[in-house]
Amino acid sequence: MPKRNAGNFAIEPPIEPMLAKAVDTIPEGNFLYEPKWDGFRAIVFRDWSDGVLIQSRDLRPLDRYFPELHDAFARLLPPGCVVDGEIIVAGAHGLDFEALQQRVHPAESRVKMLAEKTPASFVAFDLLAVEGRDIRAEPQDKRRAQLERLLGGARLRADATSSIRVTAVTRDASLAADWLQRFEGAGLDGVVAKARELPYMPGKRVMFKIKHARTADCVVAGFRWHKSGGDAVGSLLLGLYDKRGRLHHVGVTSAFTMDMRRQLVTLLEPLREDAQAEAGAAGTRMPGGQSRWSAGKDLSWEPVRIERVCEVKYDHLQGDRFRHATIFLRWRPDKRPQDCRYDQLEVTTPFALEEVFAAAKG
Repeated sequence: MPKRNAGNFAIEPPIEPMLAKAVDTIPEGNFLYEPKWDGFRAIVFRDWSDGVLIQSRDLRPLDRYFPELHDAFARLLPPGCVVDGEIIVAGAHGLDFEALQQRVHPAESRVKMLAEKTPASFVAFDLLAVEGRDIRAEPQDKRRAQLERLLGGARLRADATSSIRVTAVTRDASLAADWLQRFEGAGLDGVVAKARELPYMPGKRVMFKIKHARTADCVVAGFRWHKSGGDAVGSLLLGLYDKRGRLHHVGVTSAFTMDMRRQLVTLLEPLREDAQAEAGAAGTRMPGGQSRWSAGKDLSWEPVRIERVCEVKYDHLQGDRFRHATIFLRWRPDKRPQDCRYDQLEVTTPFALEEVFAAAKG
């Protein structure tokens, strides 16, 4: 047993989180299955006094951005534990990743305001240490059982406003498949499968993640140069038309080989002529000004005439945009740009987030 000195953590931070690799189908066998939460990965360290450290996936501290969670961890988590999980913001229609992103702000006054306006929650799904003891070498099954005991403690049960939860889990692959379909309506990202005998392996892709895979035909309305310079394309900017015929930026596709990036320069060069006037006519502002195409970030994109259509693979929408970068599949010369509309996308049936949390109790 380590010394119980104030400021001592059971495991010295930072720790690389254990990761998952994408697979197409839910594996069957000796697995634990969990919903895949769409938030900020976080590992929480609780020392023997009131000390807390919230570590991000990229090993940076998150405490200043989530003061309400920092205080909750100090008040509710037992000393000497290390918990892995996800920081989320629950909105009126499920998980709100956009609101979560806004929580990372340099101004302390805004951080304080957002902590009250859009408070965050923490969903725990693994336990790395308990009572000062490093349990990463123990199997996933055993760590899960200890996590349930830890978060079922008296202090959490007595706190009606607790923002610390434990994720649902099942050993039934068919139930996991049901979760994959139904829980998306609450904003969740898929399902994670963990071998029951698996120890915690920092930085290793030893879990499996199963996400929704869909395709869409999008217009290519512009591109950004690759970081190597002007001889290669970095990403294509994708657009879809709404019911009123307005073109909206919905995301990017960027997973190309370097050879393909160079080919794209030649392919798109003829479409750059007169592209600014055409895009302006579509109601889209050009480089140098804020617009839905720049998203307040990099303005150095190059418009092209709206003639090319490509098919991409995506997982799900966040509002009216693709949540993650899409995967380029093929060009669609048989498709007209004006046929690339939102109404081609699959509509997800809404699902109450509280029912997802209730599955953990079940």
